[in-house]
Formats: sequence, C-alpha cells, structure tokens
Amino acid sequence: MDASELRELLTPEALQLLDSLEPSDDLSGAVALVSRLRRAGHPAARVAAVLTQYRLRRRAVAKFGPFAERMLFTPDGLEQASRLTVAALHAGRFSAAGLEHIADLGCGIGGDAMAMAAIDLRVTAVERDEVTAAIAAYNLAPWDSARVVHGDALEQSLDGIDGIWLDPARRDGVSRLTSPDDWSPSLDQALALAAQRPAGIKLAPGMHRDLLPAGLEALWISVDGDVVELVLWSGVLARPGVARAALVLRGDQPPAELRAEADSADVEVGELGDYLYEPDRAVIRARLIGDLARSLGGRMLDETIAYITADRLEPTPFARAFRVLERFPLDEKLLARELAARGIGTLEIKKRGIDIDPAKLRPRLKLRGDASAVLVLTRIAGTRTALLAERCD
Repeated sequence: MDASELRELLTPEALQLLDSLEPSDDLSGAVALVSRLRRAGHPAARVAAVLTQYRLRRRAVAKFGPFAERMLFTPDGLEQASRLTVAALHAGRFSAAGLEHIADLGCGIGGDAMAMAAIDLRVTAVERDEVTAAIAAYNLAPWDSARVVHGDALEQSLDGIDGIWLDPARRDGVSRLTSPDDWSPSLDQALALAAQRPAGIKLAPGMHRDLLPAGLEALWISVDGDVVELVLWSGVLARPGVARAALVLRGDQPPAELRAEADSADVEVGELGDYLYEPDRAVIRARLIGDLARSLGGRMLDETIAYITADRLEPTPFARAFRVLERFPLDEKLLARELAARGIGTLEIKKRGIDIDPAKLRPRLKLRGDASAVLVLTRIAGTRTALLAERCD
C-alpha cells in the first residue's frame, strides 16, 4: 500500500463502503462486485482500495477474530503481526511484572499494542514506515492509553518507559537468519535495548540457535502445531531458572508450557514400542525433547530424529500420539500390497528423516478401500522404516 491508496482509504466514503460489505460477498466474482460498486457511483481508486482491505480483513480473521472487522491492514503487516491470542499472552506478562508504560518499538499494524492497551497498559507505539504508522493509529484509536509515533525505534526516548516490546523486521532477501545483522534493528541493537529496560524481543522461530544470548529466557510458541514465533525475555520479564520454554496453544485447550534451565539432555535410542509420539515443533525448537521423553517413559527411535517411542500411552499436550499397528521395510511395492490387503483408502502420510515427497508417493500406492490409517516414514536406528499406525486422539 502506498500513500495515495491510504489517503483514498481513510476517507469517510471509503470507510463507510468498506463497512457496508457483507462477509457473504463473494470475491471469486470480483469483476461483478467491482461493477456493482462502480454503478453505485464509487470511483475506481476507492473501489480498489476498499476491496484490497476487504480481502485483508477476511484473511485477518484467523489472527484477530472479530476484531478484524474494524481494523485496517497492510499485506506485510498482517503477515508479520502476532495472533491476538499470542499478543494477549505477551501483554499479560508485562502486566504481571508490574510494568505500566510499554514502548512497542516497530509496532507494525499495532496488534501487540492493541492487546496491551486492552488491559489498560499505557503504550507508545513506534513505527518507521509512514503508511504502516497511519494504519496502526487507526487500529489503536479506540484506546486513549495508546499513542503512535512515526519514527525510528532506535531514536525513541525511553524516558518514563517501564518496558520494551520489540519486533525487529527481517532484512530484505534474508532467509536463514544466521547473523545478528539479518534484522533491522540488528539483534545486537535489540539486545542493547533489552539491557536498558525489561524487554520482550519477538524473533523468527527458525533463528540460528548460535545467536541465542546467555542470560535471557527463550520462549518458542506454537499455535495448532505451527511454531509462530520465538520471544527473548529480559529483566523482570524473564522467569528465574527458565532459559528454554515451549508454549503450546491448540484449539480451545488451555495453554501448556514445558520449561527448563537449559537444553534438555537426550534420552537413549531404544526398541520400537507400542506407541509413537511426535513432539510439538515448539518442543523441538526449544530442545526439550529429552525432558518430554522422560515424562512419557520413552526413548528415541533414532539419534537424529525427533520421534519418541514408548510402551504405554500417556496423554500429553506436548506431542501427538499414535498407536503402532505394523512395521515394514520402506519398500513402495510392499507398502502398496499391505495397504491394499487392509482396504486402506484414506492415508495420512508423515515423514521425518526420509527424502520422500508424500504427495508423489500417494498416487503410486494406489489406495482403495474404506479404512483409514497413518503411514509414518522414518529411520529406526539408521534403518529406513515404514510404520502403519492410528492416531490416539
């Protein structure tokens, strides 16, 4: 979005038109919808700006729920924004620590600042991009305790600020995140701010672990199985004795957290048991697989693969459990025969440590029948193996 599109969008006529569109309006017939709006007398620039926002609002429901219906977005801002449920947890940590005035440095469209303002924290939200700052100001308008500053996060005065929330942007063209300079502000600059005030620094969960600083709490967060972010907490926001933590959010279940003073020691590789556990990706990122395995009375299938096996079923929010039905060598023709003999026509294929594309394998298996199962392709003590299983949940 550029400044001219923003100016068109922030007119009473455009905002009224945007709010008048119903969720049932079918954007697959966008040409017909554009024609209808043009016949109603709306100029082309207004229609284009409104339909772009309408599409973004519909996408944003997954992150912001009903709040999306009154918000404005940029495409990049929506992609980078914290989910509202996650932002609420961030805000709660600031509140629980007794911090009252928070600087949200690099606030984007204002999602985290909204969650803070909603629980009566004072928020100074700083955004360098002018268009994004204007969008944030619109989104934060309902809260008197929040204000937006268009400026550089590193030049913002911290006088009167109790805590910092910082969401550094990934530099253009960077994908691996192996250098402190892969972010803007750089990781070193962000850590320097965290040394001045208690801070939360939101980072990509795939950040190279060699960059993790000592003395800060590192928390990986997953939502419905996807790891959405890594947060480094400093000062009173970091919990004593916690250097690694995995927070798992799934559906309507209460949040579940696994935490430790350091990366957990691995458990030994052992024989395949009756059950297979697939750890949540946040647990894997936090290197807490060993602690999880010990809590399950389990062992690893292979030194290099994050599958746990055990002889009994132990319910846990930190892993998905499967009952092992059969074990086969990883041979396509054999698997096709065995699946056909069992009448398996619906098959979920999971793989770890095996260079096979499930989408290409599936048609070669020629599935037929009414039964369903899970096929796990992996290595057991270095041997390529296929496990036929069923979900325990």
